[in-house]
Amino acid sequence: MKSTFRTALFTVLFGIGSIISANAQDATTILKKMDDVMYSAKDMTGKNTIILIDRNGKEEIREAIIQQKGNDKRMFRFTSPASQAGIAVLSLPDDVMYLYLPAFGKERRIASSAKNQNFAGTDFSYDDMESVPFSVKYTPKLIKNEANVFVLELTTKGRSDYSKIGVHVNKTSYYPVLMEYYDKGNTKVKEAKYTFKKIGNYWNAAEIEMTDLKKNHKTKMQMSDVKYDAGLTDDDFTVRKLKQ
Repeated sequence: MKSTFRTALFTVLFGIGSIISANAQDATTILKKMDDVMYSAKDMTGKNTIILIDRNGKEEIREAIIQQKGNDKRMFRFTSPASQAGIAVLSLPDDVMYLYLPAFGKERRIASSAKNQNFAGTDFSYDDMESVPFSVKYTPKLIKNEANVFVLELTTKGRSDYSKIGVHVNKTSYYPVLMEYYDKGNTKVKEAKYTFKKIGNYWNAAEIEMTDLKKNHKTKMQMSDVKYDAGLTDDDFTVRKLKQ
């Protein structure tokens, strides 16, 4: 009788363990596939229209150029209006990030502890602007398997102001549809809605709408004139280039 009980208990526990292990593996695979979609090109250049929308619906429009190489190098530079032109941020491997402000004429390295701050008045933080695969920064857990999306819960492997990030991943093409950001009190404080379009062989984030739910403020980033695999080199992602 005891032997039968132990066998049944082992079977149940083994089954539960297998399910947990399978879900963990599924979550890891899904997140890596999402990274593959977002960082599939050798490099990318494009124009970015930034639309800031306040709680009254008033809009402020800015323009920028963005360059990306691989999954760990990114340059983002404002080109207009004149008050913002030249402000740039450079993301490099190993948690290295620089901000350039033309008014001061020199770059400033952004400390890891300061990456939760908003970038140049937008609703995107420096952390959001960083070029690092999600599978490197976060540990995923599969929460739901819905009709059209996988819902993952991401917890940071390092330091973060977020307790978790909920990610809705398209089940067919594996690009993100929605990201929900929660503070340490598990209150949702921001959300990002993604619109992807196919350009050649690659899926491009044609628009990202980031909403600060506390401030009731939005920032839309809209991509245009996107070119892939143009032959960018590491020399295009240096502090010297940042200051030009």
